[in-house]
Amino acid sequence: MSDAPTDPLGRLLAGLSDLLPMLEETYKDIHAHPELSMEEVRTASIAERHLIENGYEVTAGVGKTGVVGLLRNGEGPTILLRADMDALPVAEDTGLDYASKVTATEASGKLVPVAHACGHDMHVAWLMGTSSLFARNRDVWRGTLIVLFQPGEETAQGARAMIDDGLLARFPKPDVVLGQHVMVGAAGTVSGTAGPITSAADSLQIRLFGRGAHGSMPQASIDPVVMAASTVLRLQTIVAREVAATEAAVVSVGVLQAGTKENIIPDEALIKLNVRTFDEGVRQRVLSAIERIVNAEAAASGATRPPEITPLDRYPLNVNDKDASDRVAAAFRTHFSGERVHHSGPACASEDFGCYGTEWNVPSVFWFVGGTDPELHAKATAEGRLNELPVNHSPHFAPVLHPTLKTGVEAMATAAMAWNAVS
Repeated sequence: MSDAPTDPLGRLLAGLSDLLPMLEETYKDIHAHPELSMEEVRTASIAERHLIENGYEVTAGVGKTGVVGLLRNGEGPTILLRADMDALPVAEDTGLDYASKVTATEASGKLVPVAHACGHDMHVAWLMGTSSLFARNRDVWRGTLIVLFQPGEETAQGARAMIDDGLLARFPKPDVVLGQHVMVGAAGTVSGTAGPITSAADSLQIRLFGRGAHGSMPQASIDPVVMAASTVLRLQTIVAREVAATEAAVVSVGVLQAGTKENIIPDEALIKLNVRTFDEGVRQRVLSAIERIVNAEAAASGATRPPEITPLDRYPLNVNDKDASDRVAAAFRTHFSGERVHHSGPACASEDFGCYGTEWNVPSVFWFVGGTDPELHAKATAEGRLNELPVNHSPHFAPVLHPTLKTGVEAMATAAMAWNAVS
């Protein structure tokens, strides 16, 4: 008697083990050759070539470097699966033998280190594996599969660029949009929630204007360093004193720059900050408070001119459709053992994934896949040290290859098959 699986999902996943060596090799290659947002030429070419080899109708260059593959397999639902491709201007410090040593010139003209410190290389490998399984097992599913490799998630440009490049008109309207992200969590687990899953995000640049002078004659200056320091401290009171305990918001200053020499009081100071919220009313209150505080601190300092507040990028609130989320969760609980499927609640991370469901007006579901060594995660949990584990965007962040690679492919395939498996 044969031990081969008879259910459609089991038959689809039966060939995954044979794919893993190729996926591991590809993952390591992409990890070692990261590319900045909207410059993912090499990564896109890998995805394009893979889809062509697997019989997809392929359109490259969507939204500059995006790649879309279409696989038609009879009458049935249309499912869109998405992965992002870009890396970050971070110097990798993981010690891996395939660690990135890449540098690149960013939009400002500055030479920066580049690394896949957020796991998008894993996302590409997951979608390549999933696309292969569906191409090789057309007898177990019906419908149309759209696989989308997206540029520029880290700068909130990519989804919008693809949409503005005619994505909705050029490709079939999906019945559901599915995506996933590797995060801190025990490798081999998946987690998510219905409703808000990732926060809205606003990034702002603030220029403060003073009057420069010699460091020995501060009375001749209007010191933008003090102005900026006071502003940063006051901004911390927004969450502490203007957001209710039942609401959620984060205000983080990531850049504070001023001056060139210790004995020169400069003319200007620069602040860059990031805001995360889960409610539009809270978002508007926080942004208004930032503007009020920045202008008030400048006025209190006698600034030579009003501050300049410039929006840098914005991510929408990413909301999982309840019915579609329940369907994905049920499929996960059926495929994975119970202890591997968790309810996560919303995360303060942000994503432009939700743009697709919003623009097409179709349900979307986004979930997380753990990428931390299970023993390390269990030990850190027991010792109350979870916050010490390397998180996304850290120079030390690197998902363990196994079982993260296999779990991500399984999760994406399982979710897609919840719609289009042959009964």
